[in-house]
Amino acid sequence: MAYQFKIIPNDALDQIIPLVYELNDAKVSLELLQSRFNEMQHQNYECATIFNGKELIGVTGLWFCTRHYIGKSVELDHVYIKPEHRGNGLGKQFMEWIYNYVKGKGCNSVELNTYVQNYPSHKFYYNEGFEILGYHFLKKL
Repeated sequence: MAYQFKIIPNDALDQIIPLVYELNDAKVSLELLQSRFNEMQHQNYECATIFNGKELIGVTGLWFCTRHYIGKSVELDHVYIKPEHRGNGLGKQFMEWIYNYVKGKGCNSVELNTYVQNYPSHKFYYNEGFEILGYHFLKKL
């Protein structure tokens, strides 16, 4: 298959909302996702996508920042590939494309969070050379 990896313009983020909705198992409403992406498009955010022809089949957010301990960095957010396109090396290809893209923007590192119970993602990220450096804590206010 001829997959295409590309950054979509921030004013076109509406098209990724159905995939992010799937990723979150509908825990966040479509309306709230829309509102949040409307805010995100004005922040230090970009969106990398995978297309199979005209069909959007994969997505990840890219948050750019400079961190005191590593320098210029990108944090991957809401990494998702439709289940029927997994297991054929597409995730590895996508990550390689992302590494090249963010290196071109001067990034020294890639960071991400993954849910504790998402064991398949842990194996994938270990195989990609990621290391666990700490715990992600969250407190809702």
